[in-house]
Amino acid sequence: MTAKEWYTLGSMHQIGAHKLFVIDKGNQDQTMVILHGYPTSTFDYHAILPELSKHYRIILHDHLGFGFSDKPKNYSYSLIEQADYALALWQKLGLQKVHLLAHDYGTSVATEILAKAHFGHQTIEIEKLTLCNGSMHIELAKLRFIQKLLKSKRWGPLTAKLSTQSTFVRNMKQVFFDPKKADVKELKEMWDLLIRADGRIALPKLSRYIDERYLFWNRWIGALQQTEIPTKIVWATNDPVAVKKIANTLHKEMKNSSLHWLEDTGHFPMLERPDEWLELVLK
Repeated sequence: MTAKEWYTLGSMHQIGAHKLFVIDKGNQDQTMVILHGYPTSTFDYHAILPELSKHYRIILHDHLGFGFSDKPKNYSYSLIEQADYALALWQKLGLQKVHLLAHDYGTSVATEILAKAHFGHQTIEIEKLTLCNGSMHIELAKLRFIQKLLKSKRWGPLTAKLSTQSTFVRNMKQVFFDPKKADVKELKEMWDLLIRADGRIALPKLSRYIDERYLFWNRWIGALQQTEIPTKIVWATNDPVAVKKIANTLHKEMKNSSLHWLEDTGHFPMLERPDEWLELVLK
């Protein structure tokens, strides 16, 4: 599937001052909302959406600054605001009870949503939670050199400006367990989505979410430790960034969690081994 074909599956929704790209597919009784990762978009889920939408009504949106959503130049791109946008969208769609699935960057958006609920600012009931390969325990993560460069206030803008499709493809292949499973055509579509609407300009600010993971560690890890929501932790074992120790730590500290491993798989399991990953999600 191409990015243009993916775009035809969704629509733009005005949330506050900006527009989010949203896909709303399936008409099942249960609803699953999905929060995608960095630096990609909802396109990560193009291979599994047809099957997943047979089991749930699926709501996917590109976070502000990602994919087809707006990419304002003068904006903070805080994870806290990304959570506000997600909640406002779900409220606009009339959602009341959902199964929340989050991957990578999306897991920190999810933890802020849990923290808001903990402090009584709950606009939606999360019945189930699925967490996939996210570095919420940032102190345990093995950050890539490119991530460190991009989040730097000094070097981030220059690194983003000099980034090319070939460097993107190379860095993406490095987080796959089997680089041969990284489809170059697919990665080109992902790159085009990343740079559309001057996406390079927003990338350094988006990359500073890593600093927020340190700054709000107690708020977000505390929310995970206190939640009673049944949680499934689905983790690829060979993720070089969100390593296995993060999954084991989450499982130990979350009261109502189960841990499910996907062997011989890297950071983007829904791309590298979509069928096996989907089976664990639906199990």
